[in-house]
Amino acid sequence: MRIGELSRRTGVPAHQLRYYEAQGLLQPERSGNGYREYTDDAVLTVAQIRRLLDAGLSTQDIAWLLPCATGTGPDFYPCPELLDKFRERLEGLDAHITTLDRSRRALSEYLDAAERRVAQYS
Repeated sequence: MRIGELSRRTGVPAHQLRYYEAQGLLQPERSGNGYREYTDDAVLTVAQIRRLLDAGLSTQDIAWLLPCATGTGPDFYPCPELLDKFRERLEGLDAHITTLDRSRRALSEYLDAAERRVAQYS
């Protein structure tokens, strides 16, 4: 199938599919006229890519993990260091959440102080 059909079947815009190809996540064949030709397996691969992106993984991480992915769910063959990569990403997200929470509390304190000041002069 060509890129337009893959886009229709997956709901992913063609420019995004070309990006996945540039990142090494999709490897279409090229026809004689240069058109990209995808196998039916590409539909599953795109679904896997989208789920891994939704999990916050980078395209670099996905390129490394994608050969281990099976099915449309979060299923993987036991590839080397797979668990380490997931734990590493989860720890990064937890650290980011902690930072965001701290920022939220600080901003909330500033807002409370500003609102008290406004109320004081009203």
